Amino acid sequence: MLPLLVSVPHAGLRVPAEVEPLCALTAAEIAEDGDGGAAEIYSLEAEVGAFVTTDVARVAVDVNRSRDDIGPDGAVKTHTCWNVPVWRRPLSQAEIEGLLDAYHRPYHARLTELGRSGDWVLGVDCHTMAATGPPLGPDPGAERPWVCLSNGDGTCPPEWIDSLQECFRRHLDGPVKVNDPFRGGYITCFHAAEMPWIQIELSRAPYLPDDGKRQVVLAALRDWTQRHI
Repeated sequence: MLPLLVSVPHAGLRVPAEVEPLCALTAAEIAEDGDGGAAEIYSLEAEVGAFVTTDVARVAVDVNRSRDDIGPDGAVKTHTCWNVPVWRRPLSQAEIEGLLDAYHRPYHARLTELGRSGDWVLGVDCHTMAATGPPLGPDPGAERPWVCLSNGDGTCPPEWIDSLQECFRRHLDGPVKVNDPFRGGYITCFHAAEMPWIQIELSRAPYLPDDGKRQVVLAALRDWTQRHI
């Protein structure tokens, strides 16, 4: 059992029933906005000490955004990352607050509870990313690395993320970058006050099947843990 707290915030596909009739997206568009393959790649419940996820679709409630982020790609989005409108009409403030209270707040309360327990060495926020940057991303149209590891503005010691990069490179014959194109999201930045965090993004490019990507992630995390525990 690895002494890690793993968060998988964007594997869900469910639009909450209270707003489902207002959603203008097809099932395919909902999936395309989320982290395809994340549920399989990061199915690490039996391998790590603590595991937190949600079945709610990122396009409905994005727990990797501050609840105060009201932009198009905010906590309750108006557009997908492909710039497709999410709702048939703008959600009311009451509807937005209801979604945040029901799904955003509990996710972060659980991460805080686990982070403050002192039982885990590192928090790992786990994602997949489009192989090329989407219109609302930080790198529109750019080809992305196979793996992006992020520690933002110091969410973990620099030697820790450098070590994890080395561990991934041992198991992958492809580009593994740090803080490029992502520097980390709200989860890693907010909860770094409680414990160290690293964000992992795996490209959805078909360089390996999802089960193969899972094996790489698990092997890299095991190697990293052996180095630092």
